[in-house]
Amino acid sequence: MGNRIGRVLHAAGSLEERPIQPAALKVIPLGGLGEIGMNCLALEVDGRRIVIDCGLTFDDRGLGIDVTHADLGVLAQAPERLDAIVVTHGHEDHVGAVPYLLEACPVPVYAPPYALGVLRERLAQHPAANRPGVELHAIRPGDRVTVGPFEVEPYRVTHSMPDCTGVIVRTPAGVVVHSGDFKIEEAPTDGEGFDWDRLERLRAEEGVRLLMSDSTNALVEGATGAERDVAARLEELVREARGRVVVTLFASNVHRMRALAEIARATGRKLCLLGRSLRMHARIAAEEGYVRGLEAVEIPSEMARSTPRDRLLVLATGTQGEPPAAFARLALGEHPDLALEEGDLVIHSARIIPGCETRVYPLFDALARRGVGVRWRRLDPGVHVSGHAHRDEQRRLIDALQPRSFIPLHGTHLHMLEHAKIAREAGVEDVLVVGNGQVVEVGDGPLAIAGAVPIGRVHRERGRPLDERVVRDRALLASLGFAVVTALVDDRGRPVAPLDLLTRGVVHEDESAAVLDDACDAVHRELARARYRADRPDLDDVEDVAKRALKRFFAQRLAKKPLCYAMVSRRP
Repeated sequence: MGNRIGRVLHAAGSLEERPIQPAALKVIPLGGLGEIGMNCLALEVDGRRIVIDCGLTFDDRGLGIDVTHADLGVLAQAPERLDAIVVTHGHEDHVGAVPYLLEACPVPVYAPPYALGVLRERLAQHPAANRPGVELHAIRPGDRVTVGPFEVEPYRVTHSMPDCTGVIVRTPAGVVVHSGDFKIEEAPTDGEGFDWDRLERLRAEEGVRLLMSDSTNALVEGATGAERDVAARLEELVREARGRVVVTLFASNVHRMRALAEIARATGRKLCLLGRSLRMHARIAAEEGYVRGLEAVEIPSEMARSTPRDRLLVLATGTQGEPPAAFARLALGEHPDLALEEGDLVIHSARIIPGCETRVYPLFDALARRGVGVRWRRLDPGVHVSGHAHRDEQRRLIDALQPRSFIPLHGTHLHMLEHAKIAREAGVEDVLVVGNGQVVEVGDGPLAIAGAVPIGRVHRERGRPLDERVVRDRALLASLGFAVVTALVDDRGRPVAPLDLLTRGVVHEDESAAVLDDACDAVHRELARARYRADRPDLDDVEDVAKRALKRFFAQRLAKKPLCYAMVSRRP
């Protein structure tokens, strides 16, 4: 075999093709690069692999898709090569797809205790993932675990949920650092500060061959705000309020949940949690010691309506306007346990994910029409801070580790390009921006792309994968509507009875009877004069004539192109 050819990206941005020697380490991203969410990345040495994070994303097209995750086929095809899954923290875009990978690859999972609590909840919903070989191991900052040719050590980072870590991985190619999701808070509300001492010792004693780091906020200058400041602003708003206060927030933001419980206690209000995921995180947080005394202020949702308005503080799920969630139902006056009134206050204490504005802003408007006050980040910046590092913090991590090489992770391609610029400005010469499926070899020379693996998305409905063709058909049905014509024909394919036509999403059938009658007449005429190769044509050929005639009618009469089908049967 000859030398393989790879592409090397130089600091100046030029690409050079060059022979690649067998490398000690391969980096194989399967999800989370060039996109937000669905994070999943494999490391490979001599055919042995570990996976760092395996998460979900959500499809907001209204096609009945519950969750989406990266195509894990390249791992599932060789389950014997996977030694472990390592989880950085408990957000769904990092841990949510672990059960699906465990169904195919029953291997040990190493994760922070809080993330294991979330994972146990998910595994309870996936019996197929609970197989021999699946073991859940809690690892904490400072622990070192040997897995195949890798040694894994988590280190503490600050983020928008408890118990978050980055990962130090020792490999034959050198030390690799995976940042996980992070921000930098000097005085976090849970006391779990960013582990700068550990990273400084790592740089001084061992050096860092490769840093892979979160790019989510690479377009935002400065640094993120502090959670303590958000808590202070929320307390001001609650103290000023004369009616009910509803705070909608990400269920996993236990820092804010803990602060709001303390605010309820300080202001004499009762706390009501609306939303299953909020209650789940409250339970896990209590078990892991991140929230204490919640039971002293919490009331069940059944008591919300009877609690005096000026004594109620509600936490609600659904920050992105998801129709089934508590926030949307409250805004639309459809929640069974509580009806908001004029003088109440709603605080949207979260980021609106780009693309979700069309769902969230109409809910704000619906509340305002009923006299409910609304506060959100654009109107009142103090009600939320991001959990992802801004540019100054991203640069600070690079400066602290001084890695030989750098790969940006977690973000759109634009985010990763900007993060790559930050790394070059910080003095890192070997910087490579890659996409999902591109295999990066880490050897003695610069990082190099040396091949690719198949990638894609798996859409799931009630746990079962949906064929991509089904998803495509649902999208077409939603945007175009459909029409089905039925016909009874003789042996020659000529109609012998009036045709029937059923439409959905094309015209209103009760108000467009004349149009539908004309459509049936047009198809009838085409069938009556059609010429076939055989005296007794195949019914598939007759259906094709009817379908094309129906398409042509709608295009000419209504300038629409719905999905058209035909069902033809022969007279007995």
